[in-house]
Amino acid sequence: MDKLRGVLDICIRHQTVVGYSIVSLLTAVSEHIFSSVVFKCPCNSGNMVYGFAFLIVPAIILFLLGYMVNARMRRLLTGSCPEKSCSCSCSPCRILASHPCILLEETVRASVAPLTWIAAALLTGSFYVCAASGNSLIKNFPCKDKGQECHEQLVKIPCDKNIPGEFLSLQAESQLFGWLLIACIVIIALISKCVIHCCSPVSYLQLKFWKIYSKKEEEVFEIKAKEHATRLAEINTKCFFEFTRPEEFKTPSNEDWRMISFLYTPSSQEQYYSTLHKYVNTNRGQSDTFREGDQIPPGFGFVDEISANESGF
Repeated sequence: MDKLRGVLDICIRHQTVVGYSIVSLLTAVSEHIFSSVVFKCPCNSGNMVYGFAFLIVPAIILFLLGYMVNARMRRLLTGSCPEKSCSCSCSPCRILASHPCILLEETVRASVAPLTWIAAALLTGSFYVCAASGNSLIKNFPCKDKGQECHEQLVKIPCDKNIPGEFLSLQAESQLFGWLLIACIVIIALISKCVIHCCSPVSYLQLKFWKIYSKKEEEVFEIKAKEHATRLAEINTKCFFEFTRPEEFKTPSNEDWRMISFLYTPSSQEQYYSTLHKYVNTNRGQSDTFREGDQIPPGFGFVDEISANESGF
């Protein structure tokens, strides 16, 4: 039991890494199923289109799905064009362009699954061999000075179990590209992690405290929101059935909700740990120090990410 609790503690502390690992594992398993069960190379002139379709199209779909389920993007865009405004000033593209750091960070997060798909597919080799065998530029290398018969034989490679040794180079190329892609991803991730920590506006222990606070704030907010909503629902329901006027019951205004929904900007000059913390300590957002539209350095959006993920929005 203690070992299980220890494993759970590790998973909770490293939930982001665990989450990405699960997504990558599921993506790799899906790719294996597709390559072994669904994928059937036509072994004709359509090899290139068919092969690259299986290699690229699922990656694009996974990338778009990554954006669709992204909590911070929904938080950033929700209510950005109130009162059915269609002006260019409130267009989603303009809003995202005004937050390039957030857009960059969420693009990286959304790229985990598609890059895993491409890397797994290249290591397997099925999609690339099919596509490469139908590509006129690639066919010129193994079939140089060997005539049209070589080109016709090359197209049939994915369907021929007795593949000549010279054509095995296509699978080797695919695996080489796969390992190069994985190496590039790891190097970029390592460099990004180092830069993020070096540019942190707070120290290491304060960063740990910040994470703890943001998680606890969300838990308390969820409890208080349920209590408040329950009380309001009871009052309105009682008045409906008893034909009475509702008693005075204060709830946050639309402007209050809008103000605390802004993504929080970390700062070494201010000791606030969330938008809500800053809001209640600046006269409910009336102070000049409460500014909207600030930029969040890449890698420090975890406060809003924790809140959004746990609230389901």
